Amino acid sequence: MFRQPRVVVFALAALCMVIVAVSARGQNQAGRFAAVELTIAPAAGRVHMLQRPGGGGNVGVFAGPDGVLLVDSLFAPLAERLVDAVRQVSDGEIRFLINTHVHPDHIGGNAPLARRGVLIFAHDNLRVRALERLRTPRRGGRFSPQPAAEARPVVTFDSALSFHFNGEEVRAFLAPAAHTDGDAFVHFPDSDVLHLGDVFRTTSYPIVDVYNGGTVAGTIKALETAVALAGPRTRVIPGHGLEVVGRDALVEFLDMTVDIRDRVQAMIAEGRTLEEVMDAEPTAAYDAKWGQEATWTANDFVPIVFYELGGGSLFAR
Repeated sequence: MFRQPRVVVFALAALCMVIVAVSARGQNQAGRFAAVELTIAPAAGRVHMLQRPGGGGNVGVFAGPDGVLLVDSLFAPLAERLVDAVRQVSDGEIRFLINTHVHPDHIGGNAPLARRGVLIFAHDNLRVRALERLRTPRRGGRFSPQPAAEARPVVTFDSALSFHFNGEEVRAFLAPAAHTDGDAFVHFPDSDVLHLGDVFRTTSYPIVDVYNGGTVAGTIKALETAVALAGPRTRVIPGHGLEVVGRDALVEFLDMTVDIRDRVQAMIAEGRTLEEVMDAEPTAAYDAKWGQEATWTANDFVPIVFYELGGGSLFAR
């Protein structure tokens, strides 16, 4: 006769623990971003790049007489500061948001922006990924909560879609499965700007998210697509990077990726194990430039290349 009250007490205790944990997570996240100041700078034409310190999760801002279109939305605690930064270049209505992929530093601001009436677009695969809690590849794979319903894209596309906005055409299209299997490139042909999301970064080796369908082969194909689109004056917004760059930086990143792929492939053909490949340091020529981000170095990138090329199974059975 006394069991039922105990069950209720235990249930209430468990609920309290969950509430405390969620509250602590929210407070920690808010504290993490408390001093972050966002900056915005011209890319070309009607396009600006908005970024947080360190060049993480760079946002594209396309502004004109019809209003504002954003590419990506940073983390949720930065949403109001994102809007304030946009106001430095436009007082127009923020109408549209295109997500380049599903990671929290690129979709975190979706829900706050949706509550402002912003319409969210993304590839079909991004919406599917956002129906579950998220797993991201850094530090061996970390979980994040499932995005809120408001954060999910309202409009999705299979291969491409176009906006006719601010007197220009803006084209979003699916890239080969590279960083994830829902990577979208956003091309502003009249302004001559490309936003490539995290397929292209200037701060580290390519991050290939195997938990969300990313591949090394797709990364190379996607970069080749971007290089083919870019002209001598094209400005490129990297998903992570300190500045807007040009076509030459894209070519350099592609060449580095292909060279590492080829070096690892040659070692696999020689019958080398992963340990032997790592000891041979196939990235040595590039570590000074691309191997300095603590959470994604050659130790993270090379094994993914090795396993994708047939060196073994990435996941233990």
